[in-house]
Amino acid sequence: MNPWAEYTPTDASPWDLKKAGHLFRRAAFGATHAELQQALKDGPKKAIDRLLKGGEQPADFDATSDYMAGERSLPAGSGNERLAAWWLWRVLHTAHPLHEKLCVFWHNHFATSNVKVQNARYMLGQYRLIARHALGDFRELLHGMSFDPAMLVWLDAKESKKGKPNENYARELMELFSLGIGHYTEADIREAARAFTGYNVAAGKMTFDPKQHDPGEKTVFGMKGNYKGDDIVKLCLDKPSCPTFIVTKLYRYLVNETVEPKDELIAPLAEQYRKSGFDTGKLVETILRSEHFFAADNYRQRVKPPVEFAVGILKGLEGTTGPQPLAAELDRLGQALFAPPSVKGWDGGPTWLNAQTLLFRQNLALALTSGDGIGRRCDPAAVLIKHGITKDEQAVEFLLGVFHQHDVPAAAKDKLLTHLADSAKVKYPTFWSADDVVRHRLRTVAHLTLTLPEFQLA
Repeated sequence: MNPWAEYTPTDASPWDLKKAGHLFRRAAFGATHAELQQALKDGPKKAIDRLLKGGEQPADFDATSDYMAGERSLPAGSGNERLAAWWLWRVLHTAHPLHEKLCVFWHNHFATSNVKVQNARYMLGQYRLIARHALGDFRELLHGMSFDPAMLVWLDAKESKKGKPNENYARELMELFSLGIGHYTEADIREAARAFTGYNVAAGKMTFDPKQHDPGEKTVFGMKGNYKGDDIVKLCLDKPSCPTFIVTKLYRYLVNETVEPKDELIAPLAEQYRKSGFDTGKLVETILRSEHFFAADNYRQRVKPPVEFAVGILKGLEGTTGPQPLAAELDRLGQALFAPPSVKGWDGGPTWLNAQTLLFRQNLALALTSGDGIGRRCDPAAVLIKHGITKDEQAVEFLLGVFHQHDVPAAAKDKLLTHLADSAKVKYPTFWSADDVVRHRLRTVAHLTLTLPEFQLA
């Protein structure tokens, strides 16, 4: 059986709320009640179509994004928190969440940090390069990234000159960006480094100085030529291991990060990727539409990174928040956009969770459900009341449906109902109105819903 055959609902594997929630966690940043219900009604084909194409962006989306990224709002020397806030604003307001999700993937793949680059203009330029090709041609993305100003600063291009090549970019191009360990030699790196001499940055653009370039013959992957940097990129793309390496990383990002995928899973995708001209959009579509994507073994097999954790709360609560305070919170959780910890990016998986970060996650969930401060624009009480929910059982059903698609142990639901019953007996301050009490109880049960272990998993 072909695991990448298109998923078709059956009695044994129906299209249900659980599968719709799985789709939105993997191909977006979570979903609202309305989005889940629409997906349930539409069926998998239409639901996936909508995510692949994206919706119509709000009328002022691009203009607001451009204004926030302008030199006046975000000068070249801006601190990283303001850069991260700009991107979080886009994630929070976009009508094409799959595109932003893939931008985060490529940002981690080509991990570049403004902590070293120290130039917001360069980092924004790199984001825009990624955005142009996030669901497009990986070949163009890899060529562009090899001469991107932020990348050239990040991996010390100015140090790479004729007679004294710097191996940083040549090494990471092969090890992290295209081939993976074991598919090149140290000699390949040394020779490729010679091809990347003479490149630098001036006035915000890549420059090439022939006097600083080594024009001599180089031997890379057993082939000889008077190679320049672009030639090395093409040689990497032509290696059979390249599509396999990229497909495996995307598999771990979209499908399952807990097990090493078998060759029979990766090989057909890698062949498709190569034949399509490295069309990432088509690859992602094949994955999302497949039987394998919706298989039970791949359900909740990713730990939510901090961005997905926080934005998933905001989506479910149909709200937003100030992107700069949120950026500061996510930094504490270990994921500062535009500042991955190393050229290898974030390790992800279980490394996102430890005693400290779990506490920070619970505190962030509390802040976002409090109805004031950072959570004043994502009030769970307001959402529940908007949906006509007035009874405890209804509130628990709604929250478990949006955030868990009801896939939690019965004991967890009982605990939430018990909390609401107990909270109804509490003596509240005399100056609180009946409405104040209702809203407080709804906010607290929303927070408890988000602290269930299942919410940590995508």
